[in-house]
Amino acid sequence: MKIRSDILRIYQSLHTWAGLGAGMLLFIGFFAGALTMFKEPLDRWASSPPTVHSSQSAATDEASLDKLVAQVLDQYPAARSEFTLHLERNEYASSPISWSAGEGGRELDLSARRWDAALDASGQMQVRQALPTQLAQLIDMLHRTGGIPGSVGGEYLGIYLMGVAAVLYFLALVSGLILLLPTLVKDFFALRAGKNRKRFWLDAHNIVGITSLPFHIVISVTVIVFAFHDQFYDSLAHVVYEGRPMFGAAPGKKPVVRPLTEMLPPTTLLRKVRDTAPDAEVTEVLFMGLDSPRPMVRAAVADARHLVAGPTTGFVMIDPYTGKTDTDMLPGKEDFWSSLVTPFFALHFGNYGGNLTRWIYFALGLGGAFLFYTGNLLWVEKRRKNQLRGGALPQQTRATALMASATLGVCLGSVAGSAFAIAAAKWLHAWVANANSACVTVYYTVFLASVAWAFWRGAALAAPQLLLVCALAAFAIPLATLAGWLLPQAGLWTHASGAALGVDLSGLALGLVLLYGARLSARRLRHGPADSVWSAPPHAHAEELHKLARQE
Repeated sequence: MKIRSDILRIYQSLHTWAGLGAGMLLFIGFFAGALTMFKEPLDRWASSPPTVHSSQSAATDEASLDKLVAQVLDQYPAARSEFTLHLERNEYASSPISWSAGEGGRELDLSARRWDAALDASGQMQVRQALPTQLAQLIDMLHRTGGIPGSVGGEYLGIYLMGVAAVLYFLALVSGLILLLPTLVKDFFALRAGKNRKRFWLDAHNIVGITSLPFHIVISVTVIVFAFHDQFYDSLAHVVYEGRPMFGAAPGKKPVVRPLTEMLPPTTLLRKVRDTAPDAEVTEVLFMGLDSPRPMVRAAVADARHLVAGPTTGFVMIDPYTGKTDTDMLPGKEDFWSSLVTPFFALHFGNYGGNLTRWIYFALGLGGAFLFYTGNLLWVEKRRKNQLRGGALPQQTRATALMASATLGVCLGSVAGSAFAIAAAKWLHAWVANANSACVTVYYTVFLASVAWAFWRGAALAAPQLLLVCALAAFAIPLATLAGWLLPQAGLWTHASGAALGVDLSGLALGLVLLYGARLSARRLRHGPADSVWSAPPHAHAEELHKLARQE
């Protein structure tokens, strides 16, 4: 297929600047997004064992739920606003019922405490208070915001910026595809390794981009929708609903607050949910606003046969006083509009197909991060001034050096910061009052320090050092579990479940890959082309190069 050269130049410019404008922010989003495929294992790994009532409170069965819920609602009024029944127990949810106090909202409350309750062997309610880990939610916040702090109108500023980046991302995808059309068949699987490193990175960039193109199109479109969903809802309210509220009671209907004594027993509600979705598994039940005009129960149901609207489950909504059910978000029984919207959520979350799909999305997420990283590398290499045979070593432009340092600091800083934040959730638990806040501090400290180091030392010298820091951060994850096994008196712990051990093994594998990358980077620094920004600068100290040689 032939395309005029002037048209190709236009699309090449669009592809380059759209990619550069959004690349580093999207790297953080994709890397953190890959980690969010295993949010539950992360929370299970980071959750400390119960310190009180652990021998008495684990055996509450469903037959005792009605009694337990009645006591909780009577003695703890905060639970009437919102509480959760956990039908699946694990390290993160070890009690049958939990609730929090405080105002809800879109922003994370790192200091929000949770109460867990259960019945002991004598039927007496046992309650404990704890600060639950929000590790997975923190990683998800990085995924949604790119780590940009601040909020606008009750929404994270980073979410809006990520939406703008997704628009640029979509433009980069389309323009990149057009650029590849003339040589798509010939160069599709070409991976030409050799002295021309730019050609190798270009081939790798193109292979990852084309093979995962449908995934990237879905992600870019859904991110735009998620970022600007309030604006879309406002438009629907005016166009489709003619000014009527999309959610809530109809205008003119007087709200009624019913007494708690009229609420149906939880086991009755649970039975209605199971009758409504007999082939699905109910994992948890969320009770909301029981003492408000709009009480609601939302049961999370898992069904591997269908796409679901939530990150891992679909939902059955039920009125706790009348027992009336709503199946608009129930897998396989959605209404027309929900059946149109659900695939977008499912394709973004990767919540279908079980663990196999999660691992595929994990790999695709890392591949997306690789795509943006290599895109910046290609920009740097394309603007590199080559040394002519026998000529003097050229001076690279300041823009090229700055882009190399920024790419290195932001991308590797986010990797190191995320890994150290995960490890800190366990390492710092016994030493700080709020491990959640400590994890946030650790991430931004490591991230900003990495960016500063990359600019101070330059891309060439900083690359092997930052890769080594990333490897140490990844190794700190399984080392925390090993220390918990060897030194439980230090306030650490070890969970033996497959989900928790999977986090340790993943950290170990990531650390080995990064360690190998640090070795390759050190070798490139010493033996790479002298006119590259990734090679040792002429003024590099011999002592530093000697240390790198020993690492290699």
